[in-house]
Amino acid sequence: MKVKIKQMHDDAILPKYAHPGDVGLDVYNREEDYTLQPGERKVFFVGFSLKFEPGYVARVCDRSSVPNHYGLHTMGGIYDAGYRGEYNVQLVNLSDKEVTIEKNQKIAQILIYPVIIAELEEVTELSDSDRGDGRFGSTGKF
Repeated sequence: MKVKIKQMHDDAILPKYAHPGDVGLDVYNREEDYTLQPGERKVFFVGFSLKFEPGYVARVCDRSSVPNHYGLHTMGGIYDAGYRGEYNVQLVNLSDKEVTIEKNQKIAQILIYPVIIAELEEVTELSDSDRGDGRFGSTGKF
């Protein structure tokens, strides 16, 4: 599948796959160094936009080492096929230590997924199921 990418800032590092066969495109911070305090969240603009076909979505995800080593987590991060603005990564520091995000540092990854565009049909009733309206914890502990 071809995805078109537009570099929106000269200093942006475009995302890339680290290894053949990888599914996550590494995304780099293009902003100046910033120190995230415990509990703080911040949006980091990454300097590019994408164009891909309808029926797909670009999703910003954690890099496995970032939450594991630093306690950082990505928030939000769904990009529809029609979006043409600058992509960004919102990080939250879930640790009890400050974490410095450096310019040009890998901060997340983007995965491109096929999706189903649902056709909604409004009804007055839904059929029963085994779960019914069971919410959180309805299947037991953990």
